[in-house]
Amino acid sequence: MTIVKYSLEDFVAEMESLLQGQPDQQKLFDAGSNYLSRLIGNPNAIPAAFRVPSGKGRRANHGSYLLHQGASGLQVTAVVWGPGDHAGPHDHHTWGMIGVWDNALTETRFRRLDDRKLQDYAKLEQNRTALVKPGEISLLIPEVDEIHQMDNYTDRPTVEIHVYGHDLRGLDRCTYSLETGKISPFVTRKYDNC
Repeated sequence: MTIVKYSLEDFVAEMESLLQGQPDQQKLFDAGSNYLSRLIGNPNAIPAAFRVPSGKGRRANHGSYLLHQGASGLQVTAVVWGPGDHAGPHDHHTWGMIGVWDNALTETRFRRLDDRKLQDYAKLEQNRTALVKPGEISLLIPEVDEIHQMDNYTDRPTVEIHVYGHDLRGLDRCTYSLETGKISPFVTRKYDNC
């Protein structure tokens, strides 16, 4: 008897079908998290080439690989955080689900305390910090709970699957300075495999 593992193709098909039904946020995250849990539970779901840092460019200790980009906007990526890798506070401007596939990552969430009237300033307060382990999923809710910082304090790469409602390439996003409150715009231009 052959045991069929839940594949990336299975995940994409179920997510695209879910999105076609235009679910509310609760249904999107409930069903989507279930699908993502199944995907990150399969140790063979992602090709080995997408589970290691890129080894090149300005972030050679990091890797970001596009796995799927759908007409609905659904984007699925593999993100690899090498030992000591860090991404300061940033936002996404789209819903997201992040599942840890291998190792662990420290995620720090922030909430905005300012009234959002100044375009280039935000006062942030640390909301919570968690060590996110294999099989665990973080949800990103725009304007509500999406500003986070990511750190790999371990001695080996951490692999995550990121799922977003829009293509991050070209999407206006922001980084936040905890020291000055300055908001700086940034745009993801490409992935390491495309």
